Amino acid sequence: MPKIPDSTKDSLHWRLATRARERWPDLAEVRMRYRTGLAYVDGILSGGEILPLCRLRYVGSATTWGFAIYRASHDDYEDNFLPTGSSSGTAEEALDCACGLCLNDPTACTTDPRPFNGGNH
Repeated sequence: MPKIPDSTKDSLHWRLATRARERWPDLAEVRMRYRTGLAYVDGILSGGEILPLCRLRYVGSATTWGFAIYRASHDDYEDNFLPTGSSSGTAEEALDCACGLCLNDPTACTTDPRPFNGGNH
């Protein structure tokens, strides 16, 4: 598994923090932890609660990442699929999918980027 370059770590954190500010107001912060070719993404709520969200697998590109969702029931990460049906995608897609599940927002798990308005697109 390739090691994540420092420049990619920096851009990944910036991209996820930007996406969290744009889409996930319940998150006060996004924290990253790294191990070899893996990036672990945690969301921090305004009250300080830490939500493990997902694990991203570096596949040699700063724009495409393998995706694993955090499973609280097992306290682990399981490789999974994004709403696009792919097991890899952008870091922002992974954050949206994980936050949609953890923060109970089913509109985040659609492939349609438009806001949900009760089905009247």
